[in-house]
Amino acid sequence: MMNSDMSTLSLSRLVLEMQESATLKMAKMARELKAKGQDVIDLSLGEPDFDTPAHIKEAAKKALDEGFTKYTPVNGLLELREAIVRKLARENDLQYTPNQIVVSNGAKQSVYNLCAALLDPGDEVIIPAPYWVSYYEIIKMTGGVPIIAYSNIENDFKCTADQIEALITDRTKFILYSSPCNPSGSVFSYDELKAIATMLQSYEHVLVVSDEIYEHINFADRHYTIASMDNMQDRTVIINGMSKAYAMTGWRLGYIAAPTWIAEACTKIQGQVTSGATSFGQKAAVTALDADQKPTIEMAEAFHRRRDLIIGLLEQIPLLLVNRPQGAFYIFPDVSAYFGKTAKNGSVIKDADDLSLYLLAEALVSTVSGAAFGNDRCIRLSYATSEAKLKESASRIEKALSQLS
Repeated sequence: MMNSDMSTLSLSRLVLEMQESATLKMAKMARELKAKGQDVIDLSLGEPDFDTPAHIKEAAKKALDEGFTKYTPVNGLLELREAIVRKLARENDLQYTPNQIVVSNGAKQSVYNLCAALLDPGDEVIIPAPYWVSYYEIIKMTGGVPIIAYSNIENDFKCTADQIEALITDRTKFILYSSPCNPSGSVFSYDELKAIATMLQSYEHVLVVSDEIYEHINFADRHYTIASMDNMQDRTVIINGMSKAYAMTGWRLGYIAAPTWIAEACTKIQGQVTSGATSFGQKAAVTALDADQKPTIEMAEAFHRRRDLIIGLLEQIPLLLVNRPQGAFYIFPDVSAYFGKTAKNGSVIKDADDLSLYLLAEALVSTVSGAAFGNDRCIRLSYATSEAKLKESASRIEKALSQLS
């Protein structure tokens, strides 16, 4: 008979030491308040509020109707990998082959595959901060050591080549960043990427992982990738996916473009974890990449208008420091001037965590503390919502902050 005493059972050290995703935690809290009838405006999740374009959905329906519901190759349908190769040539002037592409169940899995494939215990990964919340935890999960390169609002939340170089050691395996950046919306310019690429010529053991999932939500002159710099494609892994550009978050489709040896390693890992991504979703992704990009352009234009709107509103709030990000759909204001102030109930706002929770409770606006992104002076607001909700949320935030003393 099985022993009913559960005292000897325990969770793994891995899960006990892992931090819950702050964005998902705040989104969950917002949903719980909504379920209780509260009028919460959720600015916590990085999810386009647009529906997936109709022609992409029709492609998935067609695939279903034709019985395309079976397993796919672990690294993705050849048809989709060929479409990604065409996209990289057309939009990024980069030449790849289909065996250098690995399609995964979202770009988050792509990050995990890479870390599992490249990191041994104690290997270091340099992450410019602020960074996407999952980078830090995935690196730790796979035995790596996150090394943080800090920045602030005064330098537009962008680290320089010199800052990164100062952190390189013999244990550095790769640099991991996003541009446009989640959470700051900052975009590395050509010259900034060129300086990093030039610096790395002296460090042949260091790879670059460039997360470009927000590539098409870019308000600068154009998107640049470090893979296009001299001598960099063979030591760069590009991460991208369908979620942001095509409003396909729930479809869970990401991909990497990488040197063949890395792509093969990621395929090996994925084969033991999830195997291939959804078959009919991949068929729809081919259509998304190959068809007219007008819906994507229109969504980016809407985000640009919303950025200007929310910046104009937030700039009117005293003590709030706001920059003008060039991409993604986030604002990352510095709220540190409110630290030490007291709420009506007597509680003191000690840090960004407290302020984010205060805004949820007092203003019914869900944000995410910047501490989760490597900058504890800021909070992240997503403007992937309607202009009406952005106006209302800014009004609520201003009122709630004005009540602190």
